[in-house]
This record gives sequence, structure tokens and C-alpha cells, in this order.
Amino acid sequence: MNFDEVLDRIGGFGRFQKTLYVWICLPQIFLAFHMLVSVFTGAVPPHLCRSAWPPGDGGGPRLGFNFSIAPGESCTSFQDGPLSQLNHSLPITEHSSTSNSCTGGWEFSKEVFLSTTVTEWDLVCENATLNNIGSSIYMFGLLVGAVLFGTLSDKYGRRMIILIGLAAQAIFGVGVAFAPNFYIYVLLRFVVGMTISAVIMNAFVLGTEWTGPKKRMLAGVITDYFFGFGYILLAGVAYLIRDWRKLQLAISAPGFLFLFYIWVLPKSARWLMANNKHEEALDLIRKAALINGKPLVDDDIELCQSPKNSEKLQELRKYTVIDLVRTPRMRKQSLILFYLWFVNVLVYYGLSLNISDFGMNIYLTQMIFGLVEMPARTITLFTLNRSRRISQLAFLAVGGLACLLTIFIPDDLSIVRTVLAMVGKFGITASLSIVYIYSAEVFPTVIRQNGIGMGSMCARAGGVIAPIIYLLRNISRHAPMVVFGLCPLVGAALTMFLPETAHKPLPDTIEDVERTGVSTTAEKSQHTLYEECPKQNPDSIL
Repeated sequence: MNFDEVLDRIGGFGRFQKTLYVWICLPQIFLAFHMLVSVFTGAVPPHLCRSAWPPGDGGGPRLGFNFSIAPGESCTSFQDGPLSQLNHSLPITEHSSTSNSCTGGWEFSKEVFLSTTVTEWDLVCENATLNNIGSSIYMFGLLVGAVLFGTLSDKYGRRMIILIGLAAQAIFGVGVAFAPNFYIYVLLRFVVGMTISAVIMNAFVLGTEWTGPKKRMLAGVITDYFFGFGYILLAGVAYLIRDWRKLQLAISAPGFLFLFYIWVLPKSARWLMANNKHEEALDLIRKAALINGKPLVDDDIELCQSPKNSEKLQELRKYTVIDLVRTPRMRKQSLILFYLWFVNVLVYYGLSLNISDFGMNIYLTQMIFGLVEMPARTITLFTLNRSRRISQLAFLAVGGLACLLTIFIPDDLSIVRTVLAMVGKFGITASLSIVYIYSAEVFPTVIRQNGIGMGSMCARAGGVIAPIIYLLRNISRHAPMVVFGLCPLVGAALTMFLPETAHKPLPDTIEDVERTGVSTTAEKSQHTLYEECPKQNPDSIL
């Protein structure tokens, strides 16, 4: 019997798997913290140049002086900022002292934040781009981590990489809180980004490899819920801790508690079998069966590696990423899917990391954006059963249109703008959940892993570019939202050229794709590594 049949025999989602998902889901909360904490630690409070202070005020701004240069505003003039409710005691005038540099240093409002990386290292005006570049470098860490730890996990196992990732995340996360300068801060954040990929990828794989086919989608959604919970919880933690170093320490230090995972996190039996560690795999299977209340005896499971399937695996290894674009139909579908991966992550993090632009209270907006995650991921469970293509198209269109509409909302209607941004976030979050499933069904079996891997790379590229898009505010304050609106709409239009895969057999070969887009011969989701052992060959039994 193959491993899915083994899971069916011992329980595909019993007590063993449910306990495993508790261990998998808890770190997701802290992953959300690290992914989104720069919303608060890298916030830009209203500020002014000390060189512009009027003389005779004891070296500080006169009472009632307005912090005039706000996030996103020009550094060449004093303008009304978020603290415009204060009394103006000085006229708003043009000045040249801030156009290139501020020799007297900057004074930042402490009404919302006691300190951020921006206030500590003066990342405003001519240095403002460093803040965005720092965020992009962090996202680049996720890309590097995905490549590096994806390879290492195949060699050393999912459990080992998860444990290393959690330990490194705690160590370097705490290190970030003590960074002596901006460049060390960025370097440490880059390493934290790498560890995020190590944990999030391998936790997903470990959970999937232990879960029966019927429960895998539900289990994946449960994991996403914990990420969303971390999204919401971060708003409360950041509200209580207004100093960036203390906030960074608060989200990182608890990571050392995951040390006990050394004793509770199981290995992947699938990985053990694939690496010829059969006795250890069988011991784990027996343990899982016992915990699930379905104990096994030695004769209950007979697994062997099939020569036929070994040949299939050798055949799979002949295909490379080049085969994704070698033939016309496969090339068209691959390029469209790569774009969908890219644009979903681009807009997701473009909206998530810049919530201060919408004009409402930053903590409330963070909480609302987190709450949106739950229904967005849940609704896909119902729409996907009807149509993959229409679901992908519709949610991309909703996300894009909502983002575009925000540019027509006047500044005094910040609530309306935030509601539209929330709708955009809803659409993109749902679309991002769908693209994982849709891609796995469009790519044929022989290059499915290559296709998903390239799609993930494109997604990480979108994450790297997302913070940079906000530099377009130097051209027009509406430019970022125009980009975040038009890109999903282009994606929605391109989705029309993809095949419908709901309730249809999956393609096994590139020839299947070129012929009809999906296989019409056999309904198989993947080639299996193990099949039922011949009874007459006892030497092949594990």
C-alpha cells in the first residue's frame, strides 16, 4: 500500500495529526509578528528640522509649533501634517534647509510612537529611501531562505530545518533589538527573513505529509488562521509597546520557548521512507496509529518501493524548469501563473506594510486588516468547488478595483479610503489562497514541483518589490495604489486564458496540457512512491 493508504489505515487526521498541527500553528503567530512588525518599528512620525526652529525658544520648538513634515510629504516645504490640530504659531513658509540636509537634526512627534527606526537613525527626506530598501532586503531574505532551506530540508529532513529555523529566528530576532546602526539592523532582519521561509515552508510540508488527502485543504486553512491571528494580535502588542526596540524584543524573545519542540515535534515518515530509513519510519507510523487509537501489529502494514515507480521517479528527474516554457500551451499557462504569484504577493504586502497611508489610526487599521484574513481565506473553501478560474478572476478583480477606487477618495474621508483598502486586501488575500491550489492543478505531474517552485520565486520577487513601489510617491502620491490596482486587473484578464480545473482530472504529462489543458485519461493527482507489495516477496517488506 502507498503512504496515503497507510494514513487512511492509521487515521488521516486523528489525535496525532491534530497535536502536530498545534505545534505547527503556534509559530505561525510569531511569523506574522516578524513579517509585519516593520509597520510599527519602521513608522515615520510627523517631524521637523531643528534648524528651522525660531530663535529664543530655548533650543526647542515653541509651544503649539506644528510638526509639519509628515510621512509621504515633500521635504522642501512645511505642510500640514497629521498634527494639524495643534495651533499654528508660525507661518508656513518655504525653506531650503531641508531640501538636501538638515544640519540641526530632526525632531519627531512622540504622540503615537516613542521611537522607531526612522526616529533613531533619521530615515527621512534624503534618507527616506533607506527605510523602503531595508524592507525589500528583508523580503529578499525570504527568497534566499526559500531556496536554501528548501534544498536542505530534502537532505536533512523537515523537522531538523524547522528546529534550526526557530532557534535562529529567536537569536537573530533578539539581535535586531540591539542593532547599533541601521546597516546591522538590516543585515539581522535579512537573516530573520531567511528563517521565516525555513519555518513556514517546512511546517507546511511536515503537516501535509502526515495528513490524509481528504483533510489537507482544511488543515492548510487552519494554519492560515493562526497567521491571521498573529496579524491581529500584533496590533495590540504594538499599541502597548511604543518603543521599537522593546517591541522587537517582545516579539522575538518568546521564540526561545520553542526549545521544547526538540522533544515533541515528529519527523516526517514520508521523508524517512524516501531516504531509506524504513525502520524509523515504521516506528513513527506505529506510534501515530497508537495515539490515534488504531494500533497496528507487524502484519498490518506492508510497504515496498516499487521498481515501476522508481522508473517513474527517474523519468520525473529528466524534466527541468525549461520544460515549463518549451511548448506553446505550457508556456502560456506557466507565464500567466508566474505573473499571478507575483502580483498577489506584490499587492498583499504592498497594502499590509503601508497601512499608515490610509489616514486612520494605525493600530485600528492593522487590526481590521488582520480580521479580513479570516473570511477571505474561509470563502475560498466554498467558491473553489464551483470554479477555480472564476474564483481567481473574481477576487483579483475585486482587489484591483478597490485599490484603484481609493485614489478618488478625498483626504477628509479616510474611513471610506480604509474600507476600500480593506476590500482590496480581502480580494487579494482570497486570490493568494487560490493561486496555490490552482497552480498545483494546472501544472502537469512531471513538472508540478518545478512549476510551484518557480511560482514561489516569483511571489518572493513581488514581496521584494512591494516596498520599493512606495518610492513612486515622489512622482505622485497616488502612484502606488494605481500600480496595486492595475496589476491585479491585468491578472484577472490573463486568468481567462487558463483552463478550468475544478472537478477535472489533473494533467500528468506536458502532452496532456498541449492536447486539452487537462488529462482526460486518468484521474490522478500525483505519482506515488510506494504501492502495494507483492505478497510473494517478503524480502521487500519494510
